[in-house]
Order: sequence, then C-alpha cells, then structure tokens
Amino acid sequence: MSTTAASPASSAFPRSFYVANGMEIFERLAWYGFFTVSSVYMTTPVDQGGVGFTESQRGALQGIIPFFLYILPVITGALADRYGFKKMFLLSFAIMAPSYYLLGQVSSFGGFFLAFFAVALGAACFKPVVQGTISLTTNKHNRGLGFGIFYTMVNVGGFLGPFVAGYVRAISWDAVFLMSALWICINFFPAAFLYSDPRDPEHADAQASKSLKQVLQEAQEVLGNARFAMTIFPCILLLMCAGASWLSYPVAFAGIVAWLLLNVVWNKFALDNEDATWWQQKVRVSNVPFAIYLGILSGFWAIYNQLFYTLPLYLRDYIDTADVIAFISVFGQGAVDYFAIVNVDALTEKLQALAGQDVLASLDTLRLELVHLKVMVPQTEIASAMEAIRQGTEARDIALQWQQDYRQINPEYIVNIGFAMIIFGQIAVSYVCQRFKAINVIVAGVIIFVLGLLVALTSGSVALGGSTIVLAVVMMSFGEMVTVPKSQEYVANIAPKNQAALYMGYYFVSMALGFLFAGLLSGWGYGTVAKEWGRPDLMWLIFAAIGLLTSAGLWWFNRRYVRRSIA
Repeated sequence: MSTTAASPASSAFPRSFYVANGMEIFERLAWYGFFTVSSVYMTTPVDQGGVGFTESQRGALQGIIPFFLYILPVITGALADRYGFKKMFLLSFAIMAPSYYLLGQVSSFGGFFLAFFAVALGAACFKPVVQGTISLTTNKHNRGLGFGIFYTMVNVGGFLGPFVAGYVRAISWDAVFLMSALWICINFFPAAFLYSDPRDPEHADAQASKSLKQVLQEAQEVLGNARFAMTIFPCILLLMCAGASWLSYPVAFAGIVAWLLLNVVWNKFALDNEDATWWQQKVRVSNVPFAIYLGILSGFWAIYNQLFYTLPLYLRDYIDTADVIAFISVFGQGAVDYFAIVNVDALTEKLQALAGQDVLASLDTLRLELVHLKVMVPQTEIASAMEAIRQGTEARDIALQWQQDYRQINPEYIVNIGFAMIIFGQIAVSYVCQRFKAINVIVAGVIIFVLGLLVALTSGSVALGGSTIVLAVVMMSFGEMVTVPKSQEYVANIAPKNQAALYMGYYFVSMALGFLFAGLLSGWGYGTVAKEWGRPDLMWLIFAAIGLLTSAGLWWFNRRYVRRSIA
C-alpha cells in the first residue's frame, strides 16, 4: 500500500494514515491514563502514594502546563516542516517516555512541574505532526471520513486509558506512570519502521532549506507581531505565578493592570510602520473580531475542563456512589471489585495509624483522609471504629467490613462515560446539528453544559448522588459534542478562504487560554470555595455563571461582528 499522500482521485487511505491513527491511540492512552487521575494523584497525601500538593498548586499545574501544550504546536509544527515529520515523531516519543516515568518519581512541586512540562513538550511535538499527517493523507473525497476516524481514535485512547489507570493505581501509583511510559515506548516501532513522511518531496526540500531563524519568525507571525506578544504574555505569566502561589492574586492583578496601562502609553508613541524595529511598532493583531471570538470561546474551555480538573475531586470527597455500585453489582462481584477496588492492606494500615494518634482531628478531617482509600464512611462509624481498635478489635476486620459497606467507585470511571458517549454518539449528534446555524448550536451546547454543572451542584444533597453525578457527566458530554465541532465549523465559516488554515491554527489559542483559566479557577474554586468555605454548591454556581456569560458573549459576537447567515 502506498505511503504517500492520498491522490485526489482516490478515496483510499495510504499506510501512513493508519500508522498515524494507531500512534494516536497509544499517545492518548498515555495522556488520559494519567490526566484523568491527575487531580486525585496530586492531592493524595504522600503517605498514601501521592505527592500531597495543595489545591492551589494542583490547579496551577493543570492550568499552566496544558497552556503551553496548546501554544507550543505553533512552533513545533513549524519545526516539523523544517526537519521532517518522522524525526519529530521520534523526538516526541523520546521526550515523553522518560518524562511520564519521572512524573511518578518526583515529589517536590518544582520537580513535578519540570517533568509535567517535559510531557507537554513531547505532546506538543506530536500533536501538529499527527494532525498534519491526517490532513496530507486525505483528500476532498475522504477528508471528512478521515478526520472522523481520527477523532474516534482520539476518544478510543481517551476511553481505554482511564480504565487501565484506574485498575493499576489500586496496585500502586507508580504503575500508572509506568503504563503511560510503556504506551509511548510502543509508538517507537511504527514511527521508525512503518511510517513515511506524507509531504510532497519538493515542499519538504523547500522547508528544509529554510534557516531556523526563518522558521521561528514565520511561527511568530501566527500570534501577531512581537509587540502584541509582549503585551499579552507578561499578563499570562503573572497569572501563572499567582496560581502557583509565587505571587498573591492582588499583586498579580495589580501588575497586570500596570503593564496594560504602560502598553497603552507605549502604543501612543509607537510607529504605525511594520518595517520599524519591533519595540517601536504599534500592537498589531491580524483580525480583532476573531481575537475577541477566541477570548470568549476560552470561557467554554475554562468550564469544560472542570470535568477533568474538579469533578474527580468532588466525586471523591463529597459524593456517595453506593447507588452506582448497587447497579454494577447486577453484573457480579467481579465487576464491583474492578470498578470499586479497595486496598484492604493500605486501609488497615491507615486505621491503625489513626487509632494510635494521641489527639484525633475532627471527624470530617478523618473522613477526607479515608476517601483517598476509596471508602466513604459516616463520621459516627469512624468514631466508633477508632474506639473499637483501641479496645483491641483488629483493624483489618474493620477494613474488610468497610470494604463491603462503604466502598466507592473510582472517579475516573464515571468521568470516562464522556469518552464513551463521544465514541458512540458524536456522528449522530453532528448529523442532527448540521441543519441548524452554527452560532445557535454553539450557544445551545454551552447552555446544555451549564445545565450539567447545575445537576452536579445538586448531587451532593440528594439520595442517589452517584446516579445524579452520572447524569451530570452525560449532560456535560452532550454539551461538548454539540459545541466543539460547531465551534470549529464557525471558525472555518468566518475565515477568509485563503487563510482557513491560519485561522484553524489560531483556534487552539482559545483552548490554551481555556486550560490556563480552568486550572487556576479549579485550584481557587475547589481549594477555597468548596473546601475552605465549605460551599461546593457556590463553586458550581460560579462555574455555571461563567458558562452563561460565555453563551451570551457568543450570541453578542455573532450579532455585532458577523453579518452573514452561517449554517
């Protein structure tokens, strides 16, 4: 089978198309195998195998690192054009494999930050190359099908990764990172021996003749001129520093305001001349309305990512999933043991340690310690158990009883329902949505997602909390299926015909900003509002309010800037 780009007259896919899709599955297995449990791992105490970060630190990591993951492809994609697709694939795997392993070996915030950043760097090298391969190995006859297959493979990896991670983390957290590293190592074989660069040889030679400086200059233009970058990125860095607790938020916001005011004054004296030195130029953005659209759309990504950042923690700490386990038990004890496995030895050791403490913490604090071991025990039961152990009852007997009575389903399995919905429902949802105007569908999708957030709000105060949170995930996933494809279609429709690729590249900037805001918002929302203030309901209301503002902003944008009907 040919390994060159698909012929315009052909609807068959070349070998490199299938190889790229296969590598995408394993890369997503690695990423989502870690990412869906990352909130739980980062906030699990050190004595239980985690790294014991604060909610603020956890949110900063989940905001800052994915931000760079979605910004860096602007550069790494240009480097792939310069040095070749196969070399970039191999480089990405060489970076990711040891970095995933190191994530499980480091315990300090700085060490974890560096290892996580290395994972993101490797993923940023991989992402534009695999998408570029899909684009170049399809044509107008099969491109829709080709990207449909690719999107399905993304979600196959996203669906299977958490199942593997959820099972092996019951053995040890180290196994989660070993599995992620193993999935990446598998990709070395197809990249080295089965994959062929699908680019036209003349185009590849022309790109290879460019200097590294030329490549980086072209990449810079995607974001606007250097003055624009110098206005925006210091503000983002100040937000990152506040999220990581290196600065207080008041200091960071004061710095942002001061920097923006300085740039307003700077712009007054700058030259409206593109040939001037970069610092003498005025701030230039290629399309101001489009930049506004990306800013508004980042609000959706900020709330969307709470599905991965905040919901697993909320599930672990506040939701009794006994009703879901009762449903799973219909399929036998083996199914219960898989989806709600409890490490009895670790639980026994923890009970012995708690009973031996001279001064007991509050019962709710003890409950929040025990949920890390996947049991949600009533406070009265905890008190009587501590007293029983002191009176001579075996801690293991209590652990075995709690395993049966109070076990909880792994949060990642409930979050994983979203991937399953996309695999089996995305095509049908897209088919129904195609008959409506894009902007109407996007606004409706964001509102559906907001309704899912409000259902999550009620889950902590109803009898069937587990079933209610499942319904919330279903609604959020449905909102995602409605919103994401149409948001991309909207970009394609408002883009000038000769700049479609450039505009689609810009689209990922909204995701980068959304990931950053999502992490910082989750760290503050869950750490301060939900836990410190004791108001998880208020946290969900804040997320929902951001979603409603986003939908209103999108509607306003369409009325203000888009004059033609978009189907």
